Amino acid sequence: MDNKNTALLVMDMQTSILGMLPAKAIITSNVAKAIAYARNNSIAVIYVVVGFRQGLPEISSNNKSFSVAKERLADADMDEWMKIDDAVAPQANDIIVTKRRISAFTGSDLEVILRAFNVKHLVLTGVSTSGVVLSTIREAADKDYTLTVLSDACADGDEEVHRVLTTKVFTRQAEVITVDEWSRF
Repeated sequence: MDNKNTALLVMDMQTSILGMLPAKAIITSNVAKAIAYARNNSIAVIYVVVGFRQGLPEISSNNKSFSVAKERLADADMDEWMKIDDAVAPQANDIIVTKRRISAFTGSDLEVILRAFNVKHLVLTGVSTSGVVLSTIREAADKDYTLTVLSDACADGDEEVHRVLTTKVFTRQAEVITVDEWSRF
C-alpha cells in the first residue's frame, strides 16, 4: 500500500450519533486503533462530520431522511451536535470536513482535500454502515478511488444490514477487511 496516496476517513463519529448505538465502546475502540495505525504509518486521517447551520436552513422538506430531524434539531447547538467523540478525537493536524448530506462528498470540500493530498485510496470507517459508508463507497467508486472498508470500524443500528452490506454489497466495489487485517499491511 502506498501510504502517501492513502487517507483514512473517520465518518460521522460524532457523540450525538454514537449515542444511538448500543455498542459504542466497541466501534470507537476499533476506530481508535485504525487512527493510531494510520498516524504511525504516515497515512492522512480525515474526519467527516455531518452538520448544518443554526436552524438547519440546508434541510429541505423534500428530504425524507433529514426533514424528520429538522424539527427535533432546530434549537440544538450545532457546534455541540457536530462534536467528534473524545475516544476518536482529532489531533491538531487532522482535517475535519463538514458534509451536508449522507455521502462524505455531498456538500463538502472532501474531494478538493483529497486532490490536494493526491489521495487515490480511501480507507473507510464510520457510522452508519447503511448511511455514510454506503453512500460514500458508491460515490467514491464512481470517482475511481481504490476503496477499503474496515468492517469492524463501521457500525449500523441494524446488525443484519451491516452484515449484508459488508459481506455481500461492499465487496463489489471495495476490499472489506478488519482493522487488525489492515494493520498487518
